[in-house]
Amino acid sequence: MVSTPRLVIAAPASNSGKTTVATGLMAAFAARGLAVSPHKVGPDYIDPGYHSLATGRPGRNLDAYMCGTDLIAPLFAHGSAGCDLAVVEGVMGLYDGASGQGELASTAQVAKLLRAPVVLVVDASSQSRSVAALVHGFASWDPQVRIGGVILNKVASDRHEALLRDALDESGLPVLGVLRRAPQVATPSRHLGLVPVAERQGDAVDAVRAMGERVRAGCDLDALMALARTAPALADEAWEPAYAPAEGPRPVVAVAGGAAFTFAYAEHAELLTAAGAEVVVFDPLRDEKLPVGTAGLVIGGGFPEMYAPELAANEPLRRAVTELALIGAPVAAECAGLLYLARELDGKPMCGVLDATARMSERLTLGYRQAVAVSDSPLAAAGTRMRGHEFHRTVLEPGAGPVPAWGMHQPERRVEGYVQRGVHASYLHTHWAASPEVARRFVEHCRAR
Repeated sequence: MVSTPRLVIAAPASNSGKTTVATGLMAAFAARGLAVSPHKVGPDYIDPGYHSLATGRPGRNLDAYMCGTDLIAPLFAHGSAGCDLAVVEGVMGLYDGASGQGELASTAQVAKLLRAPVVLVVDASSQSRSVAALVHGFASWDPQVRIGGVILNKVASDRHEALLRDALDESGLPVLGVLRRAPQVATPSRHLGLVPVAERQGDAVDAVRAMGERVRAGCDLDALMALARTAPALADEAWEPAYAPAEGPRPVVAVAGGAAFTFAYAEHAELLTAAGAEVVVFDPLRDEKLPVGTAGLVIGGGFPEMYAPELAANEPLRRAVTELALIGAPVAAECAGLLYLARELDGKPMCGVLDATARMSERLTLGYRQAVAVSDSPLAAAGTRMRGHEFHRTVLEPGAGPVPAWGMHQPERRVEGYVQRGVHASYLHTHWAASPEVARRFVEHCRAR
């Protein structure tokens, strides 16, 4: 049974203040000495970095599209085990989900799967009495979604607050917090959203501290905790990455990290470890050598376009990556990793493993995808079906090699990515918890080297 008290932080629309409130709540409760489990609805990698900074625990994603609805509660149970409170930050508007697929992957669906009360964060900057109609509409739209209270954000003055509270008095929903406009806790953004924690370091620490102080001053933490405790127990068993690997030495799997490669789901490293690998993180911006004994390489997503000159300047590491790929070692590259393996990125030399060039573009490629593996690779057997997510403003030319990685079936049919020797490189982000055999297959290929 999963009995962790929990709250889902949602909003009527994006840019209402969900991240500020959710991260601030995590920091404020952690400052009280509570063990807080941080979660994020959807595929986003960046917000969980701030959550982790606020709580000291890995930020974890709950994505009903990529992982399936049956895994949401088990993944939640895995992440929240032993914690005093779980805070789940929503995605977009409360009822927004995968395009054209109803409630799938929406915050509302995840809240129902977790049987968790929802706190609605409302941007009140341009309204007064209308806030009551807005809140009433969201609270009554789906009777299975339990909105337990409201936090008013971007409130201008005492007078404005009084008008909002008067309007909400008849709604039956308590006002659990009021936050005034505070640009000093704003976090900088760029072409794919917030700037990741790993790139801001001290500034990110200051921002999270300010969020916590702001929420502590403006919200009723005792009432919020009481609301979290109304969540009933879940009967779901916790997801576990446990697996009985073959006996013998543990192959070293090097995982790219640092400021240029910040996109990673916590479960991936857990699955690799459970499959028998020794996971060692390295930084392509700083390390001139791969970890000693590297048998396989995982290069996830991030922002190599922001660090192309620095990545290019680290010629010893680029050469080491190329040599590893040329001898057929397993290499799994997603998005940023794909660009790093290309011949060049925005005119700067990369590893040259793939005969392709990459450049920044004005067009944002964003959305969920259904994919099938076109051919055998150390990551997936031909015919393996997976769901994933694309999120980039770069273009790779050509977009697919002689042997593509994936055949896409949504939203359009196309082939994408590269499979050559032991390399599987693609723009597609995947969540291995939905297909743990991917990690096992990868480690088995590393062990066979």
